[in-house]
Amino acid sequence: MFTLSGVRSSKLTLAALLVSGLAAFSGCGEKKDAGAPAGGNTGGSAANTPAPETPAPEGASFKLGHYASLTGSEATFGVSTDNGIKLAVEEQNAAGGVKGKKVELITYDNQGKPQESVTAVTRLIQQDKVLAVLGEVASSRSLAGGPVCQRLGVPMISPSSTNPDVTAVGDMISRVCFIDPFQGYVGAKFVAENLKKIKGATLYNRAQAYSSGLNTNFKEAFAKLGGSVISEQAYSDGDNDFSAQLSAIKAAGAEFIYVPGYYTEVVNIAKQARKLGLNLPLVGGDGWDSEELKNAGDALNGCYFSNHYSHEDPRPEVQEFVKKYQAKYGKVPDGLAALGYDAAKILFDAAARAPSMSGKDLAAAINATKDYQAITGKITIDANRNAQKDAVVLEVVNGVPKYAATIPAPKN
Repeated sequence: MFTLSGVRSSKLTLAALLVSGLAAFSGCGEKKDAGAPAGGNTGGSAANTPAPETPAPEGASFKLGHYASLTGSEATFGVSTDNGIKLAVEEQNAAGGVKGKKVELITYDNQGKPQESVTAVTRLIQQDKVLAVLGEVASSRSLAGGPVCQRLGVPMISPSSTNPDVTAVGDMISRVCFIDPFQGYVGAKFVAENLKKIKGATLYNRAQAYSSGLNTNFKEAFAKLGGSVISEQAYSDGDNDFSAQLSAIKAAGAEFIYVPGYYTEVVNIAKQARKLGLNLPLVGGDGWDSEELKNAGDALNGCYFSNHYSHEDPRPEVQEFVKKYQAKYGKVPDGLAALGYDAAKILFDAAARAPSMSGKDLAAAINATKDYQAITGKITIDANRNAQKDAVVLEVVNGVPKYAATIPAPKN
């Protein structure tokens, strides 16, 4: 059921998608869905097929689509991102909209599933006639929805999908976050230089594009910095018992554990590690970023994760954003909220510069973004449509992320 109250959420079905005329898509990410309809190869071959010239739909509003995990196990990702986008839309409309047109935000819930992402993006473009799409947080779901945008010629900005393959899909796809080769380097550099650790273990989700990719990036960067991974352990979606992997790590004598997973897994991993007497730091990536970390109690104290911003950043624009977000939602904005806000703001800035609202003109303007002063830092979109920006490392203190360090982006 859809509600037409400015923001729509739905439980989309495969039948609805088949009516749209799509078939035989194989979505990459955490899982491959054999029954998914056609949307293009998510491994990047869509880049060889230029996006069609899509004229801007006529209308009284600037229609903006968003697909996100508003329900399901990773709902805090989608809800935070959606909140940030809604705040940006509210501000844009108060300032006159986009070239005099009110921004109409249409959001669909993909329930945290790649297949539902294909369905949602198809509906946004073919039925709702959106001019641009924002989403997704998870790389696997961006790898499912992105090829649809590329094939239909509508630009998509991912707020926070960090797997490099996401933007390799084609010229319609960009992002406002850094990518995992840099994020892996950030974790490795912090461990080697700040924590002074040289022997570590990794514990990652083998079924997740984000987790497995970041695990590889970390290992490569850590080796270059003189460190060694002496135990590499893996798990799969739905696993709740990590005792075997943690016992192997303990026996190996690791000084830390790199856990490039989502908050949904990290809380249990931390609790079980402490029960086994593994009182060593856990280090991870931006997938940790959630208020749900508080459910770990003190098990995550002294643990760290790389992220896109800190709410403690003293820059006036950051503190103003934090203040507005708290007033609207009653909580401190996490990195997902900040990235959702930035993605929308960069889109609006690009739309103001674009000669028309066609898909190609909008995408070209987005991809030309340079030195945009965003909440998550100064952003330049590079030739691969990735954001060049610094990263921060946050320490978990009683479930609350606190600023620990800044790792600068590499100089080109």
